[in-house]
Amino acid sequence: MWAAGRRRTAALLLGPLLTALALLVSSCGAPGQHSRTMGPALPPDAAFTHPGVLVDRAQLDAVRENVTAGRQPWLTAYLAMRDSPYGSYRYRAEPYATVVCPAGDLRGRGCAEERADALAAYTQALLFTVTGKRQHAVKARQIMDAWSGTLRRHTGANAALQAGWTGSVWARAAEIVRHTRGGGWSAERVRDFEEMLRTAHLPEVSAADPDFTGAWDLVATDAVIAVAVFLDDRRAFDQALKRFRERVPAYFYLEEDGPAPRTVPGSGVDTPRRVTSYWFGQATYRDGVTQETCRSFRQVGASLAATAHIAETAWHQGVDLYGETKDRLTAALALHSRHELRGRAPAWLCGGRVEGGLGPHLEVALNHLEGRLGASLPDARKLAVRARPAGTDGLFTAWETLTHAGSPGG
Repeated sequence: MWAAGRRRTAALLLGPLLTALALLVSSCGAPGQHSRTMGPALPPDAAFTHPGVLVDRAQLDAVRENVTAGRQPWLTAYLAMRDSPYGSYRYRAEPYATVVCPAGDLRGRGCAEERADALAAYTQALLFTVTGKRQHAVKARQIMDAWSGTLRRHTGANAALQAGWTGSVWARAAEIVRHTRGGGWSAERVRDFEEMLRTAHLPEVSAADPDFTGAWDLVATDAVIAVAVFLDDRRAFDQALKRFRERVPAYFYLEEDGPAPRTVPGSGVDTPRRVTSYWFGQATYRDGVTQETCRSFRQVGASLAATAHIAETAWHQGVDLYGETKDRLTAALALHSRHELRGRAPAWLCGGRVEGGLGPHLEVALNHLEGRLGASLPDARKLAVRARPAGTDGLFTAWETLTHAGSPGG
């Protein structure tokens, strides 16, 4: 359960929680400026690249070209997106001033609505870039303006998780509409949206806690870096890099780490018993095991996606986080894809019982590792192809077969 993701160490000791399509295409802006002199940080005098939250101009151009040419798997992925409820011109936002997200499976107030509306805004933004039809830009703006004119805060035990899921998706949608020719978003409305992200989302996701479970912390960091790029906020961007570098090595285990996993600085996970509890009962550590493998593969899938989202956004800004974590991502993808395909696990892993469900979360990492670096991940590729076209998880991952399957190497 996602709600259990914020348990602190003491609580964790108690247990785990389609035919080619003729499209109207218009010019979607000048190519983005990309630096591929990858370094560990954004140079002090460097400007942010826009659009540059998860997708950049080259990727958006490739999406439009592939769909217009009727190529697969992009055409099928596009049609699935277009025909989803999020792609309708009739879509109507349902904003709330206060979004209340309690722990557990309780519905809360405005939580499902904000998640759906953020995904709809992103969907409409992508449809605009593919078709050039301004009705889609108008719809994306309507959804975003409705929320920026209403939302004031997130509350409840899952407030940070909600702000993480939605903050990253809002920023993706806003980045495309703002930085695509013909988007038509007024400066005043942009400022309103910036203020919403700055006051209702960023404070919730910026409060790092070393005792969070990894998926929770990585989702929050995904939102921090996405919002930072949209706001041109260097301080938040640097914060996201630091948090990534602390969390990822402590989440994805490699045998080179030693006999026990690394921990996040300041964490209370400081004894073998606490480590085992924090890792949901796993006490044997081999390449690719993650902190939440024995919790569920759903959490691992979300963590893989969030990690790849952060690294992809940083990549578009000239920072190669992938280079620091490619071995961990490769090992985790290989191990979890293999056992998801087989439907079983060896006795050393979670006592031989694992809960599958990696979900539509593999495309971004797979594109970088195989497409850009030339790695071989046959099980992960088989699983990704089987799941295509990857749709949305209803939270923060959407249409990544369309945007990242075979996307430009950059």
